Amino acid sequence: MELKEVLLKRRSVRKFTDEPVSEEMIEELLHAAMSGPSACNKKPWEFYVVTNAEKLEELKSASKFSKFSSKLAIIVCGNLSRALPMQMASYWIQDCSAATENILLRVTDLGLGAVWCGIYPQKRAEESVREMLDIPKTQVPLNVIFIGHPAEEPDARDQYEEKRIHYIK
Repeated sequence: MELKEVLLKRRSVRKFTDEPVSEEMIEELLHAAMSGPSACNKKPWEFYVVTNAEKLEELKSASKFSKFSSKLAIIVCGNLSRALPMQMASYWIQDCSAATENILLRVTDLGLGAVWCGIYPQKRAEESVREMLDIPKTQVPLNVIFIGHPAEEPDARDQYEEKRIHYIK
């Protein structure tokens, strides 16, 4: 698939089949994630790969926005012990968001589907996910990405809006 096609075809998929995602595909997703940019190359990310049915069911209760049933979830966390110092510490959010987008694009390229469910900055959801997966306090769960073989295929779309572009010449 060409990059432009992947970009336009990438959509949130909220319904999945019961077919598991292969180990090879999971590894492809993680390689894509870690290929993203990182401020000062700090790479403050950690990835929790969940295929356990009970844990996947628990994750559905993490927040009101995470009620999806899939055979795979990847939780993207920011490791604050590897974040930049002082006023630049929050760059972990950008780094982990870039890793998340890379996962979503690779998901589409592999013919899978996914939905990105934000966790941070919902404190209750953060604590819930941290407790469910025994995530250390030095890590902040940014999101849960539910991934699987799609049971639906939203139409590709171009969301380009010229009125949102401001040229400074």
